[in-house]
Amino acid sequence: MSAAPSHAPPTIDSAGRIGRKLHWATLLLAGSLLTACVTSPSPTGTDPARFDPTSLIKAGPIPGSQGYPTLAPLLRRVTPAVVNITVDSRIPREEHPFLDDPDFRHFLDRMGLPIPEIDPSERRRSQGSGVIVDAARGYVMTNDHLLKDATRIQVTLKDRRTFEARRLGADSGSDLAILKISPVSLRPLPLGDSDRLEVGDFVLAIGNPFGLGQTATLGIVSAVGRSGVGGSRLGKLIQTDASINPGNSGGPLVNLAGEVVGINTALIGPTGGNVGIGFAVPSNRARAALRAVTGRR
Repeated sequence: MSAAPSHAPPTIDSAGRIGRKLHWATLLLAGSLLTACVTSPSPTGTDPARFDPTSLIKAGPIPGSQGYPTLAPLLRRVTPAVVNITVDSRIPREEHPFLDDPDFRHFLDRMGLPIPEIDPSERRRSQGSGVIVDAARGYVMTNDHLLKDATRIQVTLKDRRTFEARRLGADSGSDLAILKISPVSLRPLPLGDSDRLEVGDFVLAIGNPFGLGQTATLGIVSAVGRSGVGGSRLGKLIQTDASINPGNSGGPLVNLAGEVVGINTALIGPTGGNVGIGFAVPSNRARAALRAVTGRR
């Protein structure tokens, strides 16, 4: 019997070994490509010690989004001190034009109909935001314009606990007010030094836009010392492109150290919504307002 030729086709077993080799080679190539997406290249791009592609196979599946840049740890730390504020108020109702018309009143009298009694005021409910600046004393900072004509103020924490609040006082020059609730056991947010802010610093706006519930948005400081907003009534403000919408009023503007650097207070938008131009009262003015209202230093 002649010997098998050297170019004989592979057996089923050898084909399986070749298939497994190709399978591992494919995984190694995929791991190398994936690594290029999730790791920073070396300065020269030729440092083979930075990453071992076989580690992807040895380590098992890639664990979701872990290892990617995220602000989640910061937000977990600061958001418990950010509150939603619900304000019930009574505002003067506009007089009904017909009731002041003598001919209309004469018509009702001829028809034997009573003149309707209309409540001179109407009830209104509005929502905004605030930040706990002293948990042991139950001090909450917010915008004063949110509390206008308030008959009832409720403060709701992130964990959905709700407290009745009373207004301690306000600083009209900065549109900031201090509320008092029962003491709570959580970490208050510290007030940072707004004088150190620079254009380009990252900031987070946290609040209750349109009554949706607690929401965080990210942006940068667009300008500092911005004046002329609200007829210059509010003085110099921080401008940011972090989304600020109706309902964000009174919520904090937070830096990446977790410090309050501003209290969100106003926006410019042709439709009443955000177009990337929002304003916050600097935290150093907020600190002065807190001291003026409570005597706290």
